[in-house]
Amino acid sequence: MPVRPILRMGDARLLAVAEPVPEHAFGSVWLAELLQDMRDTMAAANGAGLAAPQIGVGSQVVLFGSGQPNPRYPDAPVVPPTVLINPVLTPMGTEEAVDWEGCLSVPGLRGQVPRWQKLRYQGYDENGQPIDRTVEGFHARVVQHECDHLQGMLYPMRILDFRAFGFTDVLFPQLLARAADD
Repeated sequence: MPVRPILRMGDARLLAVAEPVPEHAFGSVWLAELLQDMRDTMAAANGAGLAAPQIGVGSQVVLFGSGQPNPRYPDAPVVPPTVLINPVLTPMGTEEAVDWEGCLSVPGLRGQVPRWQKLRYQGYDENGQPIDRTVEGFHARVVQHECDHLQGMLYPMRILDFRAFGFTDVLFPQLLARAADD
């Protein structure tokens, strides 16, 4: 399947609210092809996750995780590969954490973003089977980041202090050194 172009901040399609996936689409060829394109695109970009709107598809479909360390977030814990369709997020408690985020649609930049520390996410996998998980930390952050795309939200819109926003190579030169060693 093809690696699709990733829309970048400024493209109006990234600001649109995505439509729910209809029940009849679960297990369909359309959904299988979309997910394979998303997987290939995410892998080619070393992404930790990808939302369908990032490749110009206005449907409530996200995938995240890889089951192995991500080169863009080498110190983050591994997140299991997950397809999440028509998600519902519920914060578990009031604790938030501020940490660095990047985005394939905002290339070359990182910013500190507040997110719920622990949350429950519910939705469906590609076959329409229910998913119901409670997660915390980096896993919770990735889910919230990807699901924001379904609401037309990019992480810079959540930054509270723009002194903690900048180019990745300036903020984290050690990431470039590690990548060069690989």
